[in-house]
Amino acid sequence: MAQGNRPVHSTAVIPDAFLDVRGLSRYLNIKSSTLYAWVAQGRIPALKIHGLVRFRREDIDRWIESFAKEPPTVPSINLRQAQSPLSIDLSSNLDRIIARAKEQAYNPRHGETRPKSSPKRKEGE
Repeated sequence: MAQGNRPVHSTAVIPDAFLDVRGLSRYLNIKSSTLYAWVAQGRIPALKIHGLVRFRREDIDRWIESFAKEPPTVPSINLRQAQSPLSIDLSSNLDRIIARAKEQAYNPRHGETRPKSSPKRKEGE
């Protein structure tokens, strides 16, 4: 047990199975107050041991992985292929929509960008 009145310490490393709020705050780079709020709201997996908040590292790692989403697959469109009647129809509709928006935006009914001359003052006076 002891050699020369000195205790023998084990050199085995105990993994950090549990994290406290400060440790998880450093691990996730999130404020401690945010973690306390998430615990109270049940938004993060946590344990309360006699009032002390603790987190299992494996639960936290699974929780983090749950946020990773596969990017949505978008069908690729080859614009160099011969245009189908549908694509021609869509592009002409888009051109009409853009033209209509330009007409509305640049129509004098929406006002001019330069100030008008005063109606009380006549030119040449």
